[in-house]
Amino acid sequence: MSDAVPSAVGVVGAGYVGLPTACVLAHLGHSVVCAERDPQRLDQLAAGRSPILEPGLEELVSEVRAAGRLRFVRSAGEAVRGAAFVFLCVDTPQAGDGAADLSALQAAAEEIAPALAPGAVVVNKSTVPVGTATLVKRVTGATVVSNPEFLREGTAVRDSLHPDRILVGSADRQAARRVGELFAGTGAPLIVTDTVTAETIKYASNAFLAIKLSFVNALAGLCESLGADVRDVVLGMGYDRRIGFDFVRPGPGWGGSCLTKDTAALVRIADAAGYDFALLHAAIATNEEAQDRVVAKVETSAGGSLAGATVAVWGLTFKAGTDDRRRSPAVAIARRLVAAGAAVRAFDPTVDAGAGEAAPDLSGITVCANAYEACRDADVVALLTEWEDFRHLDLEKARGLMTRPAMVDARNLFDPSAVRRAGFAYHGIGRP
Repeated sequence: MSDAVPSAVGVVGAGYVGLPTACVLAHLGHSVVCAERDPQRLDQLAAGRSPILEPGLEELVSEVRAAGRLRFVRSAGEAVRGAAFVFLCVDTPQAGDGAADLSALQAAAEEIAPALAPGAVVVNKSTVPVGTATLVKRVTGATVVSNPEFLREGTAVRDSLHPDRILVGSADRQAARRVGELFAGTGAPLIVTDTVTAETIKYASNAFLAIKLSFVNALAGLCESLGADVRDVVLGMGYDRRIGFDFVRPGPGWGGSCLTKDTAALVRIADAAGYDFALLHAAIATNEEAQDRVVAKVETSAGGSLAGATVAVWGLTFKAGTDDRRRSPAVAIARRLVAAGAAVRAFDPTVDAGAGEAAPDLSGITVCANAYEACRDADVVALLTEWEDFRHLDLEKARGLMTRPAMVDARNLFDPSAVRRAGFAYHGIGRP
């Protein structure tokens, strides 16, 4: 707990952003009521279980519930009644034109407006386009503060407890500082600015990370052409403090709910402002090319054609440590393999066997009970998500189940020599 003055806080939405936010605010000593309208998720939360896979989150839910500082309700109006601060943590997915879809945010603002206490501050935690604070203020009539989240799925609890910075923006600087003080117990630097700048910082941060990832994936393609090893190249680069080691690991392309939609949204924002953000356009195109190269590697490993081939896919989430498949490059690649005529047998530790029949994003993909079962009669195994458990598999056992033992390691998880000793033809990313 922090030394900050405890406040009454309402949180609307208990998803990948809202639930860690609610738990951490409660952990810092505030009294938090969190609204979740999905009955099944609400039942899980009421029982002290986390409906999303996030290391440490379920323990934190149990801790703050036991301390009496966090409770869950279904109604947003009930969650915000009497709260001094109200955090909007609803989904802002990518619309068909690439812009952020604000319909859920507007609906939440309309729902809470009649229940807000006099003087309550409404906080936009969701990632929103420039100008959204004005929209929320118009709907609610309240003072609005932009407080973008900078959480990474898989490390959201740690990122919330130990953030790099707390960013708050508002026309009312005093209100912004009050929101910043809610997080005083984290000890993070506080940046106070206006709403437009705060909203831009969020998009700019994710766009920069996407550009960095696209660069290293393009660099991996160059390394393959040159015969260089991209792992040693980025190691040599990373010791330069101006570059660092974060976000310089090549892979099957970047994805997830944040980078993909936020880069698309920033392109739309730039277009609306009359600015041609050519660099970001190129980063998005380079990301598509990274997926193209993985599909081409699988095709080559299958003997030159995917028609009639069987491909084992290890990993479906967009990264390890989360159960999130939204805009996952692993799923996108698996679906492209199916479209090219391959039978895809997939395993991911967060996806139940048979889920492919019920999940629209996995249509046409056979979801298996374990990694070995996915390899049965396969021509190629493609590792698409960097789950640590895969590193410890018995590769000789997997090879014995396959018809053509070849591996495309799109995350460079394995030691190529060990894979080859197990009898596989090995293809990594950016490695000779």
